[in-house]
Amino acid sequence: MGELRRLEALRLAGLTAAADPGMDRFARLVTRFLRVPVSLVSLLEADRQVFPGMIGLAEPWAGRRETPLSHSFCQHVVDDGRPLIIEDTRVYPRTCASLAIPDLKVIGYAGMPLTDADGHVLGSLCAIDHLPRRWTDDELQDLGDLAEACSGELRLRIATEQIRQDRDHADLLLRASVELGHSRELTDLIRRLRGLFDGPDDPAFVGLLLSDGQGLRRVVDPDDVLPVETVIDRLDLGAGFPSTRAMREQRTVFVPDHDSLLAGFSPEAVAGYDSLGLSSVLCVPLPGGLGVLMWCWPDPHVLTVTERAALTAVAGYVSQAVERTLFVESRLSTAERLQAAMLTDLPDVPGLDISALYLPATYQDMVGGDWYDAYLLPRLPAAPQRALMLSIGDIIGHDVQAAVVMGQVRSMLRQATLGHPEHSPAAALDAVDSSFDALPLGPGATAVHARLDPDGGRWRLTWSNAGHPPPLLRTPDGRVSVLGEHDLLLLGAPSGLPRHDHTHGLPRGSVLLLYTDGLVERRDTDIDASIREAASTLAEYGHQPLPLLLETLSHGLADASQRDDVAVLVVRVTEGVE
Repeated sequence: MGELRRLEALRLAGLTAAADPGMDRFARLVTRFLRVPVSLVSLLEADRQVFPGMIGLAEPWAGRRETPLSHSFCQHVVDDGRPLIIEDTRVYPRTCASLAIPDLKVIGYAGMPLTDADGHVLGSLCAIDHLPRRWTDDELQDLGDLAEACSGELRLRIATEQIRQDRDHADLLLRASVELGHSRELTDLIRRLRGLFDGPDDPAFVGLLLSDGQGLRRVVDPDDVLPVETVIDRLDLGAGFPSTRAMREQRTVFVPDHDSLLAGFSPEAVAGYDSLGLSSVLCVPLPGGLGVLMWCWPDPHVLTVTERAALTAVAGYVSQAVERTLFVESRLSTAERLQAAMLTDLPDVPGLDISALYLPATYQDMVGGDWYDAYLLPRLPAAPQRALMLSIGDIIGHDVQAAVVMGQVRSMLRQATLGHPEHSPAAALDAVDSSFDALPLGPGATAVHARLDPDGGRWRLTWSNAGHPPPLLRTPDGRVSVLGEHDLLLLGAPSGLPRHDHTHGLPRGSVLLLYTDGLVERRDTDIDASIREAASTLAEYGHQPLPLLLETLSHGLADASQRDDVAVLVVRVTEGVE
């Protein structure tokens, strides 16, 4: 870990094989004080030495500002952790074979360690002569003082970068608390989570694995599936992976480099990480045994105290989001099953083509109380055919209670209709109004209740509107009318204000469209403009088969974040009934 931390300090210093004015200044001071032809601020990376500060090197080395380790005396300073003072490198056993002697003409050499705040030797400040050199005590004292000043500059740069990273980690926590709180489902959660780590210095891979009782299964973003996620989509709890160890032992597991991965985990784990080009990983178990969150890096990684704390806190946010998402999914599933059970199987009616669409809300747990209904009335004496009742409505509210009330209201509306001799839509809505006054059914509802009767070669529409978006009627010539007559919503009509029935003839080829506000209500868009847009779509595509018409009307809604349910009921007159 010492070498990893030394290399991490170099990375934080931000110096490499490019000229740096501050480091060049130290090199100039060395040449002036010690009267040498060459001076270097040399920093030792994993496979080379670089010279951010340099005076006096010949080409091509002056342009490159780096050499391979075969030309490095700095590596001995780093290895020993103390100064390296040589009068003649050609006769010194440790350096006599170095290529720095013929290529860089390094004969006299004096190198002082450059250290970070933790004492890691990052490189050396060195004075170089092309001839043998006996270094005086004063010269070495001056070089040591300059090296200490240069080390102070390096420490300041490292500390500044650490402060920036700490600030970034604080910003990460703020963004995570907001972003993850808006996740709607698990795939959305992993997408948002990965979006938090998309900077050049961030982890290359973020993975979420959830417990299924016997192991861990991956949560995969379908828009960004990595190869290993298709090959290894589930891990048994006994598998030799860092993530399964974190889950089994319920503790954070950190693998700093590839050697540690090889030493501590199974060949399958090593192959999986190699396939992604990753060599280090942090696995944090989610509280409550929910699963494991993991971050991976392509290179060896040093985990700072601040970074570890920030990522552990993010894991806590993810755990809360997972718990909420699983709860919402369960709640939505229950509510949607409840809604589906209460939605009507459409009747087969000669002379009419009927189709319906229902889309549940997709935003968090905003399940609603939208419904549609269609059923045949009992045959009346001397009537050639049974009349058809249609209704569509929306219970105010977005929760399971709204879905439950929806079922009650729909049943009461049926009962009120069947119990009224004239089967008046307005009378049925009046009866439901009375029920709202007597029963704890919530804040109210909107609805359109309608009846279709055979009427001398055509159909007659009778309807009453309780504060609901208006029905749309397309006539055979392609024109669309907005049936705008309406009364107050259920529970909104003061006592003594009756509801009204309205009628309209429907010749063959007419199309009647009933819908809830989820089809036309948008943020920052006037609902009347949206209704006009729906009317335009109905006018243009009303000749299509009804399922295609519904698909056109609802285009894009299934993929958007819907805050409300969408229910649509459409009827086409295919022929008249005498």
